[in-house]
Amino acid sequence: MSGIAAGRLRDARGFTILEQAVSLSVIALVLGSIMVPLQTQVENRKVDETRRAIDLAQEMLVGFAVANGYFPCPADASSNGQEAQGANHATGSCPTYHGFLPAALLGFKPTDSQGYAMDAWEGQLNRVRYAISDRTVGGVSNAFTRANGMRSVPLASLGSSSHFHICQSGDGTGASDCGTAVTLASNAVAVVWSVGPNAASGGRSVHEIQNPNPNGGSADRVFVSRTPSTVQGHEFDDIVTWIPMTALLNRLVVAGQFTPAAQTSATPATALP
Repeated sequence: MSGIAAGRLRDARGFTILEQAVSLSVIALVLGSIMVPLQTQVENRKVDETRRAIDLAQEMLVGFAVANGYFPCPADASSNGQEAQGANHATGSCPTYHGFLPAALLGFKPTDSQGYAMDAWEGQLNRVRYAISDRTVGGVSNAFTRANGMRSVPLASLGSSSHFHICQSGDGTGASDCGTAVTLASNAVAVVWSVGPNAASGGRSVHEIQNPNPNGGSADRVFVSRTPSTVQGHEFDDIVTWIPMTALLNRLVVAGQFTPAAQTSATPATALP
C-alpha cells in the first residue's frame, strides 16, 4: 500500500473514532437532559399520590369518628394494620397515641401484605403514620378515643381546646407548642403523615426530628409541616396533614352527634372515670 493510501486510511479511521466519540457525547447529553426531568416527574407524581393517600386517610378517620363516636387508636408494628392490642374505647385508653394508620380496620387501600397503608415510595419504612390526641377536654379523659367521649363534652369546651401543634419550622419550637416558630394549627385532633422518600436515611434534621419517623423523632404535641428542602441540617420531605377541631366539629354537628338533646342528656364530664 502506498504511503498516500495508508495516510488516507489513518485519516479515515481517526475521523470515524472522533465522530463516534462526539456522537456518544451528544447522545449522553441528550439522555441526561431527558432523564433529569423524568426523574423529577416521577418524584412529583409520588408526592401527589402520597398527598392523595393521606387526604383519603384523613377523610376515612373522620368518617369512622362520625359513625362510631370515637377515633380509632393507632396501629403498632405488630398489629397488622389493626388497632394496637389493648385498645379500650370504654375508657379511651390506647396502647400508643403515635403509631401507624390502622388501615385494615378502616378498610383503607392499598396496603402492604401485613395490612399497613403505604405511601408512594412503598418501602417497609414508608408506612403511613397517624397520631390521635390523648388530651383531657372538659373533664373527660381521652375524649377522642372514648366511646361517646366527644358527645360528653360541651361544644364550647371542644371548640376552645388545644391539641397537636403544627409548626412551619423546627427552629424555635417549644416542648408543647411552636414557641417562636410560625403556628399553622394548635387544635389538630389527629395528624396523618408520610416520612417521604428519605425514610431510611432521614428524620434527623431540626425539622423532621419533630415528627416520629423510622430514625427517631419526638412523640409529643409538636409536628412540623413545611416546603421540601435538601439543605444539609434542614432536610425535609415529610408530607403532613391534620384534622382541625373546627372541621371535626362541623362534621359531627352535620351528622347529628351534637344536638341540644344529646348535650342535655350527656353524662356529666365530672362523672366519667
